[in-house]
Amino acid sequence: MKWRNAINALIGIWFIISPWVMGFSHVTAAVWTSVVLGAVLLIVSFWAAMRKDSSGFGVWQTWVSLIMGIWFIVQPFAFTLGKANVWESVILGAIVILLNIWTMSASEHSTSNRSHPMNSSHSHA
Repeated sequence: MKWRNAINALIGIWFIISPWVMGFSHVTAAVWTSVVLGAVLLIVSFWAAMRKDSSGFGVWQTWVSLIMGIWFIVQPFAFTLGKANVWESVILGAIVILLNIWTMSASEHSTSNRSHPMNSSHSHA
């Protein structure tokens, strides 16, 4: 799970610098939104990576990261950004969403396997 959080953190860094790299630094609202929400994604992803177990539906950092992914899909349409910005934002937003859903659901499967009596490391003879 930590590698998924690391990828999300890198995507957060990208959204912090993307207004200047992708050429929409003249759209003030889009710049502020991209920088602030990119920083939020970076911070919560890093924070989740520092947790012992960041998987499962109860980890708030994963939910915040998921919401950032949804916003990054909406952002280019909300600010009428160029075609390249649309593709970049939608693809990276979708990656963030998929990684977070994967992280959330991974715990459910592994937790249910660990709690099953047949998967216990202790034998009850």
